[in-house]
Amino acid sequence: MTASRGRVLVCDDESQILRALRVVLREADYEVVPASTAADALDVAAVQRLDAAIIDIVLPDGDGVEVARQIRDWSPIPILVLSAIGEEDEKVRALQAGADDYVTKPFGPKELVARLEAALRRAGPAGEELPIIDVGDLELDIAAHVVRRGGVEVHLTPTEFDLLKALVVNRGRLMTHAALLKEVWGPAYADDVATLRTHMANLRRKVEHGGSHRIHTEPGVGYRFVG
Repeated sequence: MTASRGRVLVCDDESQILRALRVVLREADYEVVPASTAADALDVAAVQRLDAAIIDIVLPDGDGVEVARQIRDWSPIPILVLSAIGEEDEKVRALQAGADDYVTKPFGPKELVARLEAALRRAGPAGEELPIIDVGDLELDIAAHVVRRGGVEVHLTPTEFDLLKALVVNRGRLMTHAALLKEVWGPAYADDVATLRTHMANLRRKVEHGGSHRIHTEPGVGYRFVG
């Protein structure tokens, strides 16, 4: 019998969705801990050892975003939220509440598992930050503040470097506009999306080439670096 790769809380009040999630995750060798209400999810999270959580935004007895917020108050486990197409504001609210990523219904099984595994990798044991990060043909020398592409230095402004570093360190994770602005420019710039878009366009011109599109745009929400 294959050993479990982790215990995942799955909270959704739609029986078909919950059943599908259980099948998908079990086939990927994860142990599923089911819940159908916000109260159940919080009770489970409080008393059981969990490695991650997948929570629907709309629950019969409350708000999935609030569930994510409460879990995040005391637990560092990765949290993914499930949302319907068009719930853009809710996705942003969930990410701001501490969720790590979201998956839109209807979801593809492979995408769901890939998002979960990426979140679990990022939440792995924290170690000393490496001075050099390699992602494909890109090399970020953190200590020297230098970026090389294919061994050739790419001249970035300090702001562009910090923006790329934030994306690469969190590669695979959706970074909201507000999160990037706060990390790179500071809290006072949290709403200055126009500034972010301008710098992102400049950064893309410098680090993307030959048809490669590593920086993915999530319309109205943020960006994701795919290595």
